[in-house]
Amino acid sequence: MIDRPDKATAENAPGTISTGAVSVAEAGRLMKLATKASVAVALILIAVKMVAVLLTGSISILSSLIDSLMDVLASAINLFAVHHALQPPDAEHRFGHGKAEPLAGLGQAAFIAGSAVLLTIEAVRRLFAPQTVVEIQTGIAVMVFSIGLTVLLVAFQRYVVRRTNSTVIGADALHYESDVLINGSVIVSLGLSHWLGWQAADPIFAILIAGYLVRGAWSIAAKSLDVLMDREFPDAERARITEIAMRHPEVTGMHDLRTRRAGLQQFIQLHLEMDGDKRLIEAHDIADEVEAWICEAYPGAEVIIHQDPHGLEEHHPGYTGA
Repeated sequence: MIDRPDKATAENAPGTISTGAVSVAEAGRLMKLATKASVAVALILIAVKMVAVLLTGSISILSSLIDSLMDVLASAINLFAVHHALQPPDAEHRFGHGKAEPLAGLGQAAFIAGSAVLLTIEAVRRLFAPQTVVEIQTGIAVMVFSIGLTVLLVAFQRYVVRRTNSTVIGADALHYESDVLINGSVIVSLGLSHWLGWQAADPIFAILIAGYLVRGAWSIAAKSLDVLMDREFPDAERARITEIAMRHPEVTGMHDLRTRRAGLQQFIQLHLEMDGDKRLIEAHDIADEVEAWICEAYPGAEVIIHQDPHGLEEHHPGYTGA
């Protein structure tokens, strides 16, 4: 009897790429829901922060408002990107539309970096022309409300990322996680300005927030580029695929494993080595069994397996991997 790969082990392996038990349809539903929730939260925060800025005149609250304005624009782009990425392959895009996700991630990174630049300019101006912050209690209350609402959104987004491994939802969650820190730092700056009389705290914290935004933008851009440049699965995942393939008693070797992902779609290609005297139909059946095992560990993956006689040396131009 041939041992089948442990599905639970595959789903819980470190650095796993698979979406676990969730179906592609369910993953799409969760991703759409997460993007809609993101847009709704951003709109609510814009409204309350705008009121807070008018009442307090705080540059650090203004920095948080600018960030929320970027959030709603980025979230709207993400909503469109997720809708496009979930479209099935067509005659002009036979590998699907999954790369719409990382493209949206790059756009989001650009928006975040741009907001950081504008914020820094305004904060430096305030350093040389200080402005007294008023209605501190109102400002703090707005920031506490913003933190609570954002924490709820991030918790839901992280749940969606665990189920779908979505690049764009992960980038959005990272951004909103930074918002929690931003809103917390605004509370600190308001307190220093009001209770200790340190007027410079407001613009200084705004500059620190801008630096944090740039760091987050870089992280989002790097992850998006990994997908666009067809980065391989993590080493642990590649080792797992090799283990599954080599578990078949009729497989004598494996080489030329290539992996990539685009949105929810995963692509796995490999060469299986078998006894060269086997009939073609036998080799085909073995490859089908291995393909079924890999698809069980990576639901929805597109798997392509080439059968080779054991010991045959081949040269594949442009490929140097294992």
